[in-house]
Amino acid sequence: MTFCPGTERYKTEVCVLDASSYVGFWILKKLLSKGYKVHAGLRRKEETTTVIREMWKSDAGKKTLSLFTVDVLDYQTILTSMNGCSALFCSLDSQLPTTGVFNVVEACARTPSVEKLIFSSSLAAGIWSEDLQTLRQVDERCWSDVEYCRKLKLWYPVAKTLSERTAWGLASDRMLNMVSVNAALVIGPDVAVQNPVSTLSYLKGAEKMQESGVLASVDVDFLADVHVSALEDPSANGRYFCFNNVVRSEEESVKLAKRLTPLIQIPPRYVQMILGKHMIESCQRKPKIYDIQHPEDWEKKKNHYLYWLGGCS
Repeated sequence: MTFCPGTERYKTEVCVLDASSYVGFWILKKLLSKGYKVHAGLRRKEETTTVIREMWKSDAGKKTLSLFTVDVLDYQTILTSMNGCSALFCSLDSQLPTTGVFNVVEACARTPSVEKLIFSSSLAAGIWSEDLQTLRQVDERCWSDVEYCRKLKLWYPVAKTLSERTAWGLASDRMLNMVSVNAALVIGPDVAVQNPVSTLSYLKGAEKMQESGVLASVDVDFLADVHVSALEDPSANGRYFCFNNVVRSEEESVKLAKRLTPLIQIPPRYVQMILGKHMIESCQRKPKIYDIQHPEDWEKKKNHYLYWLGGCS
């Protein structure tokens, strides 16, 4: 069976897990807008879950949206959430152990109706290695070096790389049709408030990424479209590195920082640039991006962070 538009099964039932994650929620909205019936597997984020439950209460929602509470370490809850679905969108947090990813992929393989798995991964799972700055190109064949990441204490790339490798290994073993969408830094409405830990975790090591030309971002609405296209296009397979902007200049760095406030503080000297006016002064030295330490503590320490992109030392 294919998922080409116009076929009888095009508007089919699919499952999104975790629909309460930032990216998962946007995938959910995109699927509903296109007429799909969606099983929303919910793990966390009370605020997002509340919004989804309000969507479900509407007359249209009750016809197209089914809600399931899922614990990825509880295999049975995963099976229940995807029962009767022809595809699963797996968009889980980086903090989850690989056991959770293993359970999700195994549940897909054991659910007869599931024919395709669209796995949300990260560009961070493909760009980090000793020779990053000398590579002529970075593409879907590239994988991050886990030991190198551990050496630099880049835990987000470690988690994303291990999770994706686990998913691909099991999907291959179970002969499961899988596509991974490896997103750059996700940008979108309220991302600094709704997705702070992943955002800050991704940006650790941003200076080295920018120097190597791989500090990229992707709009969350565009990213959701790519996920749905990965479902609907029968030729989609393998890994897809997904971004629609690369940060190359100081001005682009400041624009990115603006979209990430209040997580990132911008020096007053750049306010006029943000307002669309010329810079008061320019810095002739090499642009710097300062790393943030321990992003998991952001709630306690966010008022003390001095983290901005494109500054000068």
